[in-house]
Amino acid sequence: MSSQDKSEVPEEHLPEVPASAHVPAESDPFADPGLPAHEPRRTDIDEKAANRAERQVAFLFVISMLATIGFIWSYVGIDKDRIIDIFFFGKIGAQNAALGGTLGIALFCIGAGAIHWARTLMTDEEIVQERHEFTSDPETREYAIREFTQGASDSVIGRRPLIRRTMIGAMALVPLSGVVLLRDLGPMPGTKLRHTEWKPGKELINEATGLPIKPDDIVKGSLTMALPEGLVEKYGPAGQKEELSHGWLEKAGMSAILLVRLEPKDVKSKKELAWGHEGIVAYSKICTHVGCPIGLYEQQTHHLLCPCHQSTFDLADDGKVVFGPAARSLPQLKIHVNEAGNLAASQDFAEPVGASFWERG
Repeated sequence: MSSQDKSEVPEEHLPEVPASAHVPAESDPFADPGLPAHEPRRTDIDEKAANRAERQVAFLFVISMLATIGFIWSYVGIDKDRIIDIFFFGKIGAQNAALGGTLGIALFCIGAGAIHWARTLMTDEEIVQERHEFTSDPETREYAIREFTQGASDSVIGRRPLIRRTMIGAMALVPLSGVVLLRDLGPMPGTKLRHTEWKPGKELINEATGLPIKPDDIVKGSLTMALPEGLVEKYGPAGQKEELSHGWLEKAGMSAILLVRLEPKDVKSKKELAWGHEGIVAYSKICTHVGCPIGLYEQQTHHLLCPCHQSTFDLADDGKVVFGPAARSLPQLKIHVNEAGNLAASQDFAEPVGASFWERG
């Protein structure tokens, strides 16, 4: 701070200087150089340039409005199961791509328009406001009101009705994106979560080979993954995945089962033994805690472990929970051997599979 600056500050606001201290006022290397002189921009002196900047800002706000309308149209007009191939990103859902792109453009154009507006039309003259006490006196509050009024005047929003109207339009439409998303709160799932693709007589198809499963295919100590016939065919005969829709993945996830062969004498539940075939039992592959796929089997204890939260189920005792946060037993699928000698479902699951939900009752 220069000696001239110090002369403008009241003595009571200056810090105490130790008696031994010596401040070389004239040779202070940290003196405040002050603000550079204000240089007017082209839009400050050329009305045509200012009008051109106004149109550019309005154009960005209009693009934002169109993008918001495109977001709403994407949500109601694009099939959520439609898959498209986009360069660099690969195969993604068309609706997700459209929703993300349009919402991103809408928000970007509002931000870009506001920045361009501030840089070209709002005043850019820098001013210094001295620090003051936290409690403002009446004169300071009056000063703040004057500054606010002056700032509103400097923003030229009163003299630029095109910017004002398009900005209000853009800001009013953007919240509609969140309102439209409330549509996902309904309708209620009904009985959709209580049923899978298993029906009486549907054969068990090996998820890896795509072939029907015979009892001899299940060896002791192994874990075989299976799906209902009609779903595995989507993988193709060579095990190569074809186009998989969201609906197919949902059905396959709910219907996935695992098969193990137990010694009949080791099975503690008569009902479990009756629902299997000569010690072969089928259980849902989905953990009843939060719905993770289960795949860790210990042959000696007949325990099945979920890798997500370590819920452990006893496959020799109705799939009961023996450890972990899961609160329900693993649902068992009743199976039999059909006339072709293949394993088949006798019915759908007797209870909902996967994580609990409040409508389950």
